[in-house]
Amino acid sequence: MDIIEMTRELGKAIQQDDRYLAYMLARQANDEDEQLQNLIKGFNNTRVQLQMEIAKPDKDDDKVQELNESIKSSYKLIMDNPRMIAYNAAKTGFDELMSQINTVISMSSNGVDPDSIDVTTASCSGDCGSCGGCH
Repeated sequence: MDIIEMTRELGKAIQQDDRYLAYMLARQANDEDEQLQNLIKGFNNTRVQLQMEIAKPDKDDDKVQELNESIKSSYKLIMDNPRMIAYNAAKTGFDELMSQINTVISMSSNGVDPDSIDVTTASCSGDCGSCGGCH
């Protein structure tokens, strides 16, 4: 089996993982929640209005403040929605899985023995200066 075939097998395994399945179900539940989707559309529309108002040479500071407050209120309603809470938790779990997979691949490609990589503590901040694992 070549490396691409093995990667395809990894992809299939990822799609069978409980964290992936939970994430997909939560995403679908969000997509099908009409009330939540309306809140998100309203939030996005208000955000566009705010950007347009800020870009005006004679912007109305009161209008900007009103739109800012509306955005904050909409954001809170969205983030307090039970389906959005479940989605964010599922996404966090799936993101952790992908981070662990990427850690193994990255560290292995830098010569670290794949069996010695502790994915429970390894994470990448994006700043190589804080990492002792690659080199």
